[in-house]
Amino acid sequence: MSFCFNFVVPEQTINPDDVDGNELEIKKKDSAAKSTEDSTKPAEPVKEAKKHLPPSDPQFLPMDAVFETVTIGTLPPLHFLNETVFEKTASERDDGEKILSRTAEQKSDLISGVYEGGLRVWECTYDLLDLIEKRGETFGGKAVLDLGCGAGLLGILALKRGAKQVHFQDYNSTVVEQLTVPNVILNCQEDDEVDSGDHEEGRAKGKVQEEAGCDRKVKEKEKLRDSNPPPKKRASDPSQHPSVGKCCFFSGDWSTFLALVLKSDPPPKYDIIFTSETIYNTAYYPALHETLHKLLAPDGLVYLATKSHYFGVGGGLHLFKTFVEQRGDFSVDHLWDGEEGLQRHVVALRLKTAKGP
Repeated sequence: MSFCFNFVVPEQTINPDDVDGNELEIKKKDSAAKSTEDSTKPAEPVKEAKKHLPPSDPQFLPMDAVFETVTIGTLPPLHFLNETVFEKTASERDDGEKILSRTAEQKSDLISGVYEGGLRVWECTYDLLDLIEKRGETFGGKAVLDLGCGAGLLGILALKRGAKQVHFQDYNSTVVEQLTVPNVILNCQEDDEVDSGDHEEGRAKGKVQEEAGCDRKVKEKEKLRDSNPPPKKRASDPSQHPSVGKCCFFSGDWSTFLALVLKSDPPPKYDIIFTSETIYNTAYYPALHETLHKLLAPDGLVYLATKSHYFGVGGGLHLFKTFVEQRGDFSVDHLWDGEEGLQRHVVALRLKTAKGP
């Protein structure tokens, strides 16, 4: 199935022949600011946030689940359910939001305000995993938020590397319930089998393959398997797994998610916030900025992975940086800039120190 973005955020156009260099730069910044303020709103009302509990059913993960594994450098293997399974079994799945059928009908990875692309692992997630591996980032004792988590690979990595708490958030409840939560349980069970020395015998039936279109190499032990190994050993109650107990799962719009978590006593503050491929729509910038500002710990770090521009959608790094700079709450540092094809980036956001009187 081929997909495309199917909505457009209007942008201001500038004719370079009409202005000199300095004036052009000023107009570009004014244009970016106006775009973020006047962009179209989501097609449907914001989705109310809710908290999702891990299932207690020991057979929650189907025995014939097809999953992929990504292994980058020294990072632990990360497993996630195959995207194509959702497409082929859409009619059989519990999908109160109807996002599986609607995305299939419209052949789109994004339907603004309805479905925000969470079933697919996007390219910039792999860029961020690469960077974490190169930086040797560990998460021991840290509170982590995977914002716009989708498959949850970034949060799962933090969990595997010792985070004390990991919260996952995605717009769609279907994504959280049928993809994020199963992926967390799948990886926790896998860790149990590695620790018990029964890794090979206990693997779930599935195929291990590279993400389409991404140049990722996997270790030899993660190559394609077509055999039918014995069933994976399962915890009697997945929700009681020690690692799963460190996790919380949320769905909903960022504004309602923020309101929900701020009701906690005490409200959470995250040492690390991951957010990948989330700045494609300028209409969402205010809610995203507010969420990051309210939830990041004073010395915390936001890892933002993004493309330079999202064609057909309107957002991108330049527009978001302009928005952030105007708000004045964060500093933005480039950690990695890709040079090939459509340029991709990883940047860090840090809260600025308190200003004097």
